[in-house]
Amino acid sequence: MRSERASRVCIVVLEEVEEDEPSSSPPPPRPKSSPDRRSHHASRRAAAQEDKPSLLRAIFNVDPDEVRSLIFKKEDVNIQDNEKRTPLHAAAYLGDAEIIELLILSGARVNAKDNKWLTPLHRAVASCSEDAVAVLLKHSADVNARDKNWQTPLHVAASNKAVRCAEALVPLLSNVNVSDRAGRTALHHAAFSGHVEMVKLLLSRGANINAFDKKDRRAIHWGAYMGHLEVVKLLVASGAEVDCKDKKAYTPLHAAASSGMSSTVHYLLGLGVHVNEVNAYGNTPLHLACYNGQDVVVSELIEAGANVNQSKDSKTPLHMAATHGRFSCSQALIQNGAEIDCEDKSRNTALHIAARCGHELIITALIKHGANTAKRGIHGMFPLHLAALSSFSDCCRKLLSSGFDIDTPDDFGRTCLHAAAAGGNLECLNLLLNIGADFNRKDNFGRTPLHYASANCNYQCVFALVGSGASINELDQRGCSPLHYAAAADTDGKCVEYLLRNDADPGVRDRQGYSAVHYASAYGRTLCLELMASETPLDVLMETSGTDMLSDSESQAPVSPLHLAAYHGHCGALEVLLSSLLEVDVCSPDGRTPLSLACSRGHQECVSLLLHHGSSPMTRDYTNKKTAIHAAAMNGHPECLRLLMSNNNQHINVDAQDANGQTPLMLAVLNGHTECVYSLLSQGASVENQDRWGRTALHRGAVTGPEECVEALLQRGASVCVKDIRGRSPLHLASACGRVGALGALLQATATSSHTHTHLTDNQGYTPLHWACYNGYDACVEVLLDQEVFKKIKGNSFSPLHCAVMNDNEGVAEMLIDSLGATIVNTTDSKGRTPLHAAAFSDHVECVSLLLSHGAQANVVDTHLRRTPLMMAALNGQTNTVEVLVSSAKADLALQDTHRNTALHLACSKGHETSALLILEKISDRNLINCTNAALQTPLHVAARKGLTVVVQELLGKGASVLAVDENGYTPALSCAPNRDVADCLALILNSMMPTSPMVTITALPALSLTQTVINHHPTNNHISKGVAFDAPPPLRPDHASYCRPERPLSSISVDDELNDSDSETY
Repeated sequence: MRSERASRVCIVVLEEVEEDEPSSSPPPPRPKSSPDRRSHHASRRAAAQEDKPSLLRAIFNVDPDEVRSLIFKKEDVNIQDNEKRTPLHAAAYLGDAEIIELLILSGARVNAKDNKWLTPLHRAVASCSEDAVAVLLKHSADVNARDKNWQTPLHVAASNKAVRCAEALVPLLSNVNVSDRAGRTALHHAAFSGHVEMVKLLLSRGANINAFDKKDRRAIHWGAYMGHLEVVKLLVASGAEVDCKDKKAYTPLHAAASSGMSSTVHYLLGLGVHVNEVNAYGNTPLHLACYNGQDVVVSELIEAGANVNQSKDSKTPLHMAATHGRFSCSQALIQNGAEIDCEDKSRNTALHIAARCGHELIITALIKHGANTAKRGIHGMFPLHLAALSSFSDCCRKLLSSGFDIDTPDDFGRTCLHAAAAGGNLECLNLLLNIGADFNRKDNFGRTPLHYASANCNYQCVFALVGSGASINELDQRGCSPLHYAAAADTDGKCVEYLLRNDADPGVRDRQGYSAVHYASAYGRTLCLELMASETPLDVLMETSGTDMLSDSESQAPVSPLHLAAYHGHCGALEVLLSSLLEVDVCSPDGRTPLSLACSRGHQECVSLLLHHGSSPMTRDYTNKKTAIHAAAMNGHPECLRLLMSNNNQHINVDAQDANGQTPLMLAVLNGHTECVYSLLSQGASVENQDRWGRTALHRGAVTGPEECVEALLQRGASVCVKDIRGRSPLHLASACGRVGALGALLQATATSSHTHTHLTDNQGYTPLHWACYNGYDACVEVLLDQEVFKKIKGNSFSPLHCAVMNDNEGVAEMLIDSLGATIVNTTDSKGRTPLHAAAFSDHVECVSLLLSHGAQANVVDTHLRRTPLMMAALNGQTNTVEVLVSSAKADLALQDTHRNTALHLACSKGHETSALLILEKISDRNLINCTNAALQTPLHVAARKGLTVVVQELLGKGASVLAVDENGYTPALSCAPNRDVADCLALILNSMMPTSPMVTITALPALSLTQTVINHHPTNNHISKGVAFDAPPPLRPDHASYCRPERPLSSISVDDELNDSDSETY
């Protein structure tokens, strides 16, 4: 049977990581099958044949007569195997034209696709069967069919040297440059596969020689990478660019050099390509060749003049060779002038890299050619530091040179002995100790080599250092001895045991008051604890290690070993501690017990162990007065909660209240821990308890809890009507927070209760509908409006519609109007302001337009300052609203407020130039232009005083009087003065300059005398209009702002968060 050929080609992809560029090597050759293996495979194929349909067996047996017979017997010619291959696929794969013809004439689908979307034509082309291809094409096989990799039959032909097949396909194609999923054309595949004749055919039929794939690689890249010299020559002769770059700036020379294709490299260099061209990572072809150990290519590139020291990030080709131990490459580079001690960006030379990677031969070669063994690299380390740290003892021997001070430190004060101790290689350590390295030398952190050996649990190094006389109880700057570090890291206890046997003191405390017992407890080192307990009882150790409350407070450990073990869930360590210590409920500085910490972290085994040893679940902390039950419920650990509540030896109060009156049930609901809620309710937790702010668990469920929690509380009889100290029920909070599911459940419970509707208004008279409208929760508004009780406006006269338009919730506003009728658009609050006032105040144009379209009165005045919506908008500079009101609504511009200010006065008084101009544009009446307010000021007075140049110019153009006098006797010109004294001076000067000017005369000033003191003082002006703040609801943030964190008091909402009462001066 013919072996199946690949229907598509997998092109090896050149990838480059940030520092290293891995070589792309060809796959290893497949091992030749032995006779026994071949017979085994033959038997397996025979067994497989038995499982195939009879038609397929006949096709694979190449028996046309049998195929005819089976077809005559109505055998299904389109039957599919488990990979959706039909008999026609099989015949095409075998290249049997006679059977293909027979199947097609019997109804076989010529373009059937298998599970890889391969058609019979793909299979025939892959098998290089010209006859089969001809038959399929005769029966209209789709030459443009694509498989799952978007490859057409032409791609498959190009990959499989099927030149004759390609010749049959090309005339039927409109474009030979069709790309597959990776963007590669048939020419890419032909170049990759090295098919010269196929490349010629494609080029002769118009293939684009410079077409690039999705990584911008061209055919010449792939030909060069695979070393197909003849293909490369043909491409170059046909006009291919030899210096083209892909997305990573790889040239064909980079590709050939990286894969070691020396003949291709030689040819490309002969064409004059730039030998030192760098890719996106700053690497030349020489870098890649050195990195991949391509010795012949390295020599070729050096002979062509490649720069042996070039690099973008300071890594030379010699660094690349040293990284992977390319000895031959390094030799070639050194012999051709490579700089031996050239540093990379981390200050490392090639010798540092070779030492770190343990390449002894390269180290020898570099030292032989003069490499400086005492040159500092990264963090000021010598090559010997790196070799010792990486545990390469042979490299250490070669780097030890005469005259070298073995105790020379790096930038952190660490000697080579520190590095060897951290690396853990005994041979390196002994080598340095034998030549006199100081084993008690401290680094900048106060640590000796023994600290590093202990921290890395290198027992042999610890043994050697202690045996050499290293100080075993030496403390570093943190106050830690080697035993501290060993206790934290030693899993098998060997280092700790050896240190203890050599008089290490387990009672020594670090600067925070922690002993080795604390470290072992925090990291769960059970064996270490047992070893220390066997030396000295732990209760005795604790009395001498800072946990005795009567000892010096400055050296107190913040928490006990029990706390650390419980918090981190180290049950084994906890058991050792509990068996040695008498006090189980020892408290931390804030009063937390180990049981409370274990519950908050959900460590069930630790909780069970602590309860077994008599720990009390009802012990409270000092600050928040929370128990372990609070901790488990608040953090959502139902199993811990069950363990606490099933503790029969203790009196458990599931309704215990913390400092803020919160029960475990409240905290569980607040944080949405449904399982904990169920557990607490099953143990009889009360749903009626209230915290210090009068809020129940149901209040919290309405804000943050899942619907399941709310429903569980309601089923247990939780009251929907309970109000907090601000008069808000769970309905208010659910509406304000947009919790539509919880709101539905609460409303349903309300409908079945016998309570009146008094719970629907809070202390300011706001209903749930007010809150939902203010925050724009459409779904909640819709649910509320379905209730009969909300079909009429109730509560605070600042209506839900006011709330909606105040916050630009147009959708909600429209919903209210549709449900409650258009008459609500003209409802007024206690100060006579309509929703249009509110929308104008906030400049929500869409809401303004919506209200106007439903009959809102544009000229209605409030009862407080008698201002219209236009006045509100003008005063606050709401330009968009002003434009809508003066243009679309035809607002009356002549109306005046209680201070006789028009909208134009108000706009000018606050310096809102654009709003003033929009109003002026609609004014043609000179009387309105010169209209005065209660202070006898015209708009020109006000605009001039505010320095509104454009407005003044426009007013003058519309006939504003420059001689109008206000109550102080000032014309608009004198109004520009910053104060009355300046105005009087200006009047005197003008009078002297122009005594006959009608503009101003000295007699115009009322009783003006330089001796009068009144001229220097401003009388109290009762006509100056007050700044207006609109009396809207506050941000209406729901009470759940205080629910965000359990520790935050629920009453911490500021006054600004509350709805103001309708009599307040602010909106």
